[in-house]
Amino acid sequence: MLFELARPLLHRLDPETAHHLTLKGLKALPACKPRRDDAALSVTLWNRSFPNPVGLAAGFDKNAEVMAPMLGFGFGFVEAGTVTPRAQEGNPRPRVFRSARDQAVINRMGFPNQGVDAFRRNLESFLSVKPRPRGIIGINIGMNKDQTDPARDYCALVRQLGPLADYLTVNISSPNTPGLRDLQNKANLLALLAQILEERARACPQDTPPLLVKLAPDLTEEQMSDIAAAALQSGIDGLILTNTTLARPGSLAQPFGAERGGLSGLPLRKNALGVLRRFYELTEGKIPLIGVGGITDGNDAYDRIRAGASLVQLYSALVFQGPDMIKDIKQTLIERLKTDGFNRIEDAIGADHHKTAMKRHAS
Repeated sequence: MLFELARPLLHRLDPETAHHLTLKGLKALPACKPRRDDAALSVTLWNRSFPNPVGLAAGFDKNAEVMAPMLGFGFGFVEAGTVTPRAQEGNPRPRVFRSARDQAVINRMGFPNQGVDAFRRNLESFLSVKPRPRGIIGINIGMNKDQTDPARDYCALVRQLGPLADYLTVNISSPNTPGLRDLQNKANLLALLAQILEERARACPQDTPPLLVKLAPDLTEEQMSDIAAAALQSGIDGLILTNTTLARPGSLAQPFGAERGGLSGLPLRKNALGVLRRFYELTEGKIPLIGVGGITDGNDAYDRIRAGASLVQLYSALVFQGPDMIKDIKQTLIERLKTDGFNRIEDAIGADHHKTAMKRHAS
């Protein structure tokens, strides 16, 4: 209800200004304990219990300031960041653009954040509250724009934040940091991951946080094949598919569609789903996947799960629909499970592939 009242005002403001006001409002909210989720929605992954599979994608809470209120809205997990070792301003403003007609956002932020020291203070403050809010906390890590040795930044962040994280995500797919996507090259990726995994072993010898990699949707078939092989070879724990796209569908409103940066929201849905489906096939379901990009309702979320996602994330749709959509998505997931005859969300993971395999076997 509060979002519905505030939305007309927020959408008259510059998107980044509106976001900062939203964060301030969330920090002022009293603590909210979400309703307990239906047991059918729980997912156990990496020896961690997710109360439901619906998560908040990185980018919303860059400095780990509002994890508790976002869990309070009913997310099963929240991914904070992207954080870099040193604070940085990011690219010049304006750098965020929205289109209500397209249900889409374009950003060229460039990892603006307050740096790892501020991030860690906020995270420690969150963890100090007992009992801790239900839900899983992921940390999305990136490199500073002027860093010429990417592994140095990623390893520094693993060292400082790894012991506090439920899981870590290596962001090598933002289109707004020059050269970052070059790290998706197989040789570069294997070299980078080897160093990060070594650092993780040193920094977190006890409760080792799973290490995930977030990828772009703008990958060729050859690149997807190479990255899938690298993911299995390296021993990482999962992939997040996908980040924003540089593609521009011809249907986008103008001048919105002409803005530089990564496009997210509804226009990304088909591409992100296709990339997820292909990675599940290439990895033969051997590595957990998180589906993100263009998820606007429970049917979108369920499609990702059937395509191979163990979990899903959203962000852009919140801009247009508000936090009530979280409850609606979870309700739709329960309804779709019943329709398909599944008892738990975990039973539906990769169901499309299993069905196809059964048809091939029968023929």
